[in-house]
Amino acid sequence: MSVKQVSNNAEVDERLAALMTNANAIRAIASAVEGTLGPKGLDTMLVDKFGDVVITNDGVTILQLMEVNHPAARMLIKTAKAQQAEIGDGTTTATVLAGSLVAEGVNHVAKGVPVSRVIEGLKAGIKNAVAVFQEHARLVKGIADPVLEKVALVAGREHGDIAELVVAAARLTGEAKLKEAGYKLSDAIRAQDGAENQVFSGVIINKKPVNEAMPKELVDALVLVVDDALEPETLDDEALGTEAGFTWYRQKQQEFVENVRKIADLGVKLVLVDRGVDDLAEEMLTDAGILVVQRVANRELKKATEHTGARAMKRTGLKRDPADLVRYLGKAGKVVVDEKLEHVRVLNGLGKPVATVLVGAATEEVVGERERIAKDAAAAVQAAIKGGLVPGGGAIELAVAREVEELRKEIRGMSAYGLDCVVAALKRPFSQIVANAGFNPLEKLGDVVAAQMEQNSDSVGIDCDTGTVADMGERGIVDPVLVKVYALKAAGEVAEAILRIDTIIKKREEHHNQQKTESGEENW
Repeated sequence: MSVKQVSNNAEVDERLAALMTNANAIRAIASAVEGTLGPKGLDTMLVDKFGDVVITNDGVTILQLMEVNHPAARMLIKTAKAQQAEIGDGTTTATVLAGSLVAEGVNHVAKGVPVSRVIEGLKAGIKNAVAVFQEHARLVKGIADPVLEKVALVAGREHGDIAELVVAAARLTGEAKLKEAGYKLSDAIRAQDGAENQVFSGVIINKKPVNEAMPKELVDALVLVVDDALEPETLDDEALGTEAGFTWYRQKQQEFVENVRKIADLGVKLVLVDRGVDDLAEEMLTDAGILVVQRVANRELKKATEHTGARAMKRTGLKRDPADLVRYLGKAGKVVVDEKLEHVRVLNGLGKPVATVLVGAATEEVVGERERIAKDAAAAVQAAIKGGLVPGGGAIELAVAREVEELRKEIRGMSAYGLDCVVAALKRPFSQIVANAGFNPLEKLGDVVAAQMEQNSDSVGIDCDTGTVADMGERGIVDPVLVKVYALKAAGEVAEAILRIDTIIKKREEHHNQQKTESGEENW
């Protein structure tokens, strides 16, 4: 690599060398996950320095756990994480597409095509491809459409039990809720070893009761949610040492006891607390037969509030008159303490329906992977309801590639090379799926393209068991169009950013300079 010294603290890679370095880093990341694509994709084992092992087929998990130092590689991983956060699925596809776009772009630049022309054609190709994807989308016919089961099965890596759970949860949640901005069905997924597969209308509080003597089951329970500590107000030791301070402290203690009595007098049976619970309050509430759970996670507390119809209050809110406090209470049809799984279930609330999927696992080692599979399936089902479906198995990408290729006739000059990058990238997922299944990608690519043109179909692909041409749509191999669109857009953004970098400069070490300044040295 040719390096130019510009100062004692900075190094600059020359243009083509920098581009090649970045491209190699992107290729390395893409190659780490591409082997997981398709029904015949294999697992990856990740091992840390302590010997702890994670075995997974999930692209984003591999990217998050692998050790990466190169800045370009980290950029690609951040893009995959963004895909996961926005859509919840398709991270491997986004990574493979980005790897192909960069590789093809670098090849053209190395042959003398200006980077600006490559990027120009690349952007035009992606814009056209996104429009074509959306044109080919088939809308889901409501929450009861049987095709959702196929979506869950494909995204859930053929785990039928998980697919059934996810679809049941989607139907329990309802179409309107699934289309709400900010709501994620994948957040409803919980996995525990030793649990039975279940879907129910309710919330899991992943804590045990404050006291073992508290009731284990409640029916038609009034619910109080305290978004605070259930403890008396405190005073610092210095103030407490004064007569006025001690008098204030005694008043607050008495006031707190009266407030706790109000909880029992109101008929509350379940109290969920954000922080800690005072020993005296614990004793009083236990004697009153009230179930109390402390230090509840904020996300669980919010779900419980929504599901039961309760309104969270601060501890000072307990000073209100009982008639006012009633308006803050929610209600649960049933509350159960699961001593085996060490959590509390709040079921059949009076508020909004909240679906929870409990995924069982035989051992602790497979819990994480079962949960990741279920979350992918849930994200795919929700994306399908929001944006519709397209054929899977890489078939739709080949059909879109043919239409994008037609655009080449309208593009003059060297921008056409950028368009070629998009065409090549769209063919990459199919080729990798076929290769992972043990077939020759070039041979099968030719067979499928010919069949698609002959049948005027966008759903013809390859049966990964037999290697024969088959209709993906008829076989129920479908993917959400939003996953495809977002993955291509994200890959395009990464490729453009990487291709634009023609200089790498090592930053000066701010920490070293700061130490010099603090030690009295001048920092010139």
